[in-house]
Amino acid sequence: MDATILSRHEEQEEQQTADDILVERAKAGDREAFGELVRRHRAKVYGYARSYTQEPFLAEDIVQDALIRAFLHLGTLVDSRRFLPWLHRIVRNQAYTRLQKAPQKREQVFSGLSSAPSMQENTDWEDLDSILHRLGRRWSQPANPGETPEDVLVRKELLQTITGMLHCLSARERRIVESHFFDHLSPQEIARLFQISQANVYQLLSRSRKKLLQEKTRVAVDQYVLSRKEASMMKKAVLKTPEAFGLQTWVTCAMALHGMVNAAGRSFSLPMVMGLSGHAFRLTVVPEQIHIAGPTMFPFNEVLQQGLRNMGFSSHVVNDFKPGENIGVNANFVDPSLLGAKAREKRELSQMLPRALELIHRSIDRGYPVAAWDLFIPEFGLIYGYDDEQKQLHAGDNCGHNATIAYDHLGRGLMEDLFVLTLGEAVETDQRQMLIGALQMAIEHYRGTEPGCGAVNGLEAYAKWLEAFEKRGIEPNGNSYTLAVVHDARRNASAFWRELADTWTDSAFDAVRPSWLEAADLYGGIAEGYAELCLLFPFPAGGEPNAPAESQKAIQLLQNIQSQEQRAAALLENMQKALSE
Repeated sequence: MDATILSRHEEQEEQQTADDILVERAKAGDREAFGELVRRHRAKVYGYARSYTQEPFLAEDIVQDALIRAFLHLGTLVDSRRFLPWLHRIVRNQAYTRLQKAPQKREQVFSGLSSAPSMQENTDWEDLDSILHRLGRRWSQPANPGETPEDVLVRKELLQTITGMLHCLSARERRIVESHFFDHLSPQEIARLFQISQANVYQLLSRSRKKLLQEKTRVAVDQYVLSRKEASMMKKAVLKTPEAFGLQTWVTCAMALHGMVNAAGRSFSLPMVMGLSGHAFRLTVVPEQIHIAGPTMFPFNEVLQQGLRNMGFSSHVVNDFKPGENIGVNANFVDPSLLGAKAREKRELSQMLPRALELIHRSIDRGYPVAAWDLFIPEFGLIYGYDDEQKQLHAGDNCGHNATIAYDHLGRGLMEDLFVLTLGEAVETDQRQMLIGALQMAIEHYRGTEPGCGAVNGLEAYAKWLEAFEKRGIEPNGNSYTLAVVHDARRNASAFWRELADTWTDSAFDAVRPSWLEAADLYGGIAEGYAELCLLFPFPAGGEPNAPAESQKAIQLLQNIQSQEQRAAALLENMQKALSE
């Protein structure tokens, strides 16, 4: 036998013997021996759990449950040499049990503090309120005779976690939280005890809960990174800087989509990405003032994922984005310090951050950059690398940003929203299906049937825009930005139809090819009209859109564009009918 093979065999035998000894000691009640067994095999056990679920947090929960059960039932293991297969079976059973459960609900706000939530029979172990109430209910009670040993250990572990988290509170906040949850005092009783108003009690409890949620998220992120370390997955992976960062476009979501699909081997031009994803035909405005947020006030999930499907890809999203909630924020008017790292530290962590990090790791490891919102400013960018040791992401955009971002700064930009989008698997499609999907998106947007986000879409947006000019209440910066974005979109719309006419040479498209050429000319004329408006109201200063002469000229140009857009929408509907026959 080869000496190397013999040496490995001897090492395996020695490890097996050592495991056998540890198992026998653990069966006799030696906790340190069981701890050593866990240390030796935890990474392997975690790997078992990950083979059943791709979610690292769920895998970690499965491992924790399995180890508790293994410790409690170790005495049932007859053959000490079968410890690892026996543990594997417990992991498998726990995985099947957890995967069959319904999805956990999202965290809820403090509600009904004066009611009796502590009488709940069921506990949602993912919900902070539910955990606190359960722990509080059982804080000073003796063990229930019917309570299983597993419940006792889980309760003890969670109690230690929660009490550890309480250290993020001030001394006063902690006393009030403990008084309410653990001493079962009502807000009225707490108010009397601490000589404060009931309103202050509610405020302190609400503020404390927010702090606890933030601490819970920090712990979850730390546990996620630790799980990668234990599974020997800690590394630094940085892809080639996306060429999309060099694209000259105001439509940053199209830039991000371009970088993603081209990394996956689909060599789409920018006009092709803009057309197939529907962004070449979009117009979204905020009524009355034409706020800068208008062009990005659309349902990210639906629009971007459908756009990727039109290009032949499934996708995955983590979305904690709430369109319209921060409409009053204009990054061009805020103190520059609010866009920096120190300002991010003061903003809330998204509870979905661990899931977002898992999605990013998985995509980068496949070689695909990740689209994300508000990485540096409220625009779209691409994440193209990570460094687990430093807990940093490598990211950039086509607005001049290219830098690292701390893991826990993701989703803590000016808008305080988290949105990441990754490519899934390629889906079977053809040119005809791709174009029909793009036309459907464009027509729904034109006709205003797309889900709204507090702004006005498509053809109806022209009426609101004209009304804003007539009332002379336009915000110059937002108006000039909207013009720049829509001009860029229509310029690419013209190029999109021209590229189809030149490159999609299949005879099946002969009947609609003349319509493509007509559309190229029509959108070219629309782009020229927007180019005039951009000269009249240049970004970022925006000119004087509320001055009588400039306002009247803008109204005339917009009315002409509106007429052309109506013709374009009708042309797209005719194309769709022809392709669907």
